[in-house]
Amino acid sequence: MKKATSLSELGFGADGASSSFFRPVADGACTPTSHRRRLTKISVIGAGNVGMAIAQTILTRDMADEIALVDALPDKLRGEMLDLQHAAAFLPRVRLVSDTDMAVTRGSDLAIVTAGARQIPGETRLNLLQRNVALFRKIVPPLAEHSPEALLLIVSNPVDVLTYVAWKLSGFPASRVIGSGTNLDSSRFRFLLAEHLQVNAQDVQAYMVGEHGDSSVAIWSSMSVAGMPVLKSLRESHQSFDEEALEGIRRAVVDCAYEVISLKGYTSWAIGYSVASLAASLLRDQHRIHPVSVLAAGFHGIPEDSEVFLSLPARLGRSGVLGVAEMELTEEEARRLRRSAKTLWENCQLLGL
Repeated sequence: MKKATSLSELGFGADGASSSFFRPVADGACTPTSHRRRLTKISVIGAGNVGMAIAQTILTRDMADEIALVDALPDKLRGEMLDLQHAAAFLPRVRLVSDTDMAVTRGSDLAIVTAGARQIPGETRLNLLQRNVALFRKIVPPLAEHSPEALLLIVSNPVDVLTYVAWKLSGFPASRVIGSGTNLDSSRFRFLLAEHLQVNAQDVQAYMVGEHGDSSVAIWSSMSVAGMPVLKSLRESHQSFDEEALEGIRRAVVDCAYEVISLKGYTSWAIGYSVASLAASLLRDQHRIHPVSVLAAGFHGIPEDSEVFLSLPARLGRSGVLGVAEMELTEEEARRLRRSAKTLWENCQLLGL
């Protein structure tokens, strides 16, 4: 039996309910609807560990007036929504809605997609991709139909390929389709360096770019702390910082997620904070730079006809991707980036979109 979640569902009409407690000021000039700002709505598609970590972080940061949750499992979805609703006394006032129907996302300013098919033991990467494309065909077109002006933020993995898929299926301009990309990888990179240098991670300027995955590229050449080039200082103080050591650090960043998964079964909190930071930069028009998955054709020698999405430092604002930074890369960094792009584009072409 379905339990009631509001007094209205218990038979108490809401019309005029507040009039018993509040009355207008004497001159009556100011009514509740005389001045109304535009409300912000964020939808999260996929109420798994990642989706709920994102929703919870966005909720506590007071970034939306309405949050819509969508998932294929109605009981779990309702349970997650109720669990958040019951914390209403401790949180900013936010309307929480949920449904298995994508119509609940209507009028979204930002739609965050975390839903994705899990790999079956022995399944090929291509078959997994094809199953995810089939899932996205059910998700993305309805999202685009109900919120034609929304920004799409893809978190599902493999995020670079699925951001390309979402772009193709939505019909949106590339500037409004963004993948979470290496935003979290870069945070992990900065954390490891900050721990070693004994500084705050926010004071470390360092990027991982390219694929969110094994072929990601650590940009050592432009890494800095307080305007000082870090790699030069590290090599002067530690002779062991050779190419092999640098690759070991890059590999450690890539393997961070695997370690978390092996210990707790999944990742959630870090990606929740990462995506919430992207949502804030987008919806609050902050013009902050984030390494996110964007259409990379024409950058750093990537062919113009290669419709590949991968991570590059991008300036984000209310209309999406406002521009991509023209980083100065070493020839080796650029070569690795092009190799990463080539692999991703080959996977995209196999999908027939």
